[in-house]
Amino acid sequence: METERPQRLMHEGLFRSAKRHPDKLALVAEGEEVTYAQLADKTAGLAAFLQQQGLSRGDRCVIFMDNTLACAISIYAVLAVGAVFVVVNPQTKQDKLAYILNDCQARILITDAHLHRVFLPAVEGSDSLQRVICSGDLARLEGSGVVPFEDALLPADQMKASGTIQKDLAALIYTSGSTGDPKGVMHTHLSMTFVLGSLIEYLRLSRQDRLLLMLPLAFDYGLYQLFMSVQLGATLVMERSFTYPAVIFERIREYEVTVFPAVPTIYAMLISMHRREPLCFPSVTRVTNTAAALPAGQIPALKEIFPNALIFKMYGLTECKRVSYLEPELIDVKPGSVGKAIPGTEVFILDEQGNPVAPGEVGMLHVRGTHLMLGYWNAPELSARVLIDAQLPGEKLLRTGDWFTMDEDGDLYFKGRSDDIIKTRGEKVSPLEVEQVVTSVEGVREVAVIGVEDETLGQAIKCFVVPQQGCDLGIRDVRKVCVEKLENFMVPKYIEIVAALPRTATGKISKKELS
Repeated sequence: METERPQRLMHEGLFRSAKRHPDKLALVAEGEEVTYAQLADKTAGLAAFLQQQGLSRGDRCVIFMDNTLACAISIYAVLAVGAVFVVVNPQTKQDKLAYILNDCQARILITDAHLHRVFLPAVEGSDSLQRVICSGDLARLEGSGVVPFEDALLPADQMKASGTIQKDLAALIYTSGSTGDPKGVMHTHLSMTFVLGSLIEYLRLSRQDRLLLMLPLAFDYGLYQLFMSVQLGATLVMERSFTYPAVIFERIREYEVTVFPAVPTIYAMLISMHRREPLCFPSVTRVTNTAAALPAGQIPALKEIFPNALIFKMYGLTECKRVSYLEPELIDVKPGSVGKAIPGTEVFILDEQGNPVAPGEVGMLHVRGTHLMLGYWNAPELSARVLIDAQLPGEKLLRTGDWFTMDEDGDLYFKGRSDDIIKTRGEKVSPLEVEQVVTSVEGVREVAVIGVEDETLGQAIKCFVVPQQGCDLGIRDVRKVCVEKLENFMVPKYIEIVAALPRTATGKISKKELS
């Protein structure tokens, strides 16, 4: 009997699932269905073409596309040739795309025709790019030299072995810093395969699951929905976004989706719709949240919308994908916690001198494990500030830049970013703590708290509030609850009622745009 060798590389999960379950439904992309055999065949065909174009081990390939079948194929094809994939959000503007192309010295760009006004000018400024592959209607791109995506799918048997090993780079995931240009987070096949197994383990997923994807594949939370589903041989139901909720709801019911991953913005919208007309999705057995804290006040409504679901609160950052998760059975016991370290990893809370803090004391969260990034692309000094020496010679810890406390059970509580903490009246204030109180005010849909310069206080607390639709929410209503529930120095000096909050391309609230 032949022994199956262990999986070492990310793309091996796809070809293994295709071998085991060739006729299983792998992916539903905007209603188009493909089996594992079809997905693997198209992936190998594109990989063969990329090799023919000279893309090889370690080269970078930028994928600037919507959530489509072509995008999923492209990610796995780049991995299969041993190259490094760089997924860029389709909402990205020309200057930022040009920066990424040049920063990573991309050899090939794979994109969508409808994005031509963005990518054509960006391509002109690249001195490394050798080929552009484009999906969709190319009528407006005649004479541009782009290769139609369908023409780039060669016979699958033409794909050659790449010689890739686990320590090779698999992905550059560009993430916005607090200031300056985007940073390219470097992940290897080893870090990604490790964390993939850990995620699947604690989320209790299986081949029978049907995962929903409506978050951008450029956002690692969205990206790993694809990876987990393919790794398991499960089914992924993929949409471009949550722009058309009715379509999402139809897909959930049609394919009996079992895993619903989202961010607090989407949950706030769901709850608002639920209050107008009750929603219920009994097929969903797992609800997951990350990117920002899930307000405890939203949990009862989520239980009504997803009556059979375990609710997972999680915390992570691109530099290590995921840090912690709260066991869903504790969601009511510890609603403010993001739980313990994911399986196979460790976390530490240290003071400014690098010493462990006592339970309940605030310190900087540090992470240890195989899931840590190699560093930031072309940024050794920045990398050295967040990857610090560990106790074992040659090992690194990730300094997250986030303030946390840990209780006696070892469960974590997020207190704020190191560059997000507001210093007012000589006291340190976590915006999150104020936001949680304001969220509890009846009629509040979303909230963001920042610090603004103040001659007297150092910084004053300013609160932006988005009311529920049709709700006559006033500033006095918010201030009354803040005075009741917060210490005096934590009560916002300024409260502003707004229609919406600015967002990043991945849907997070962009506090940098608030003032």
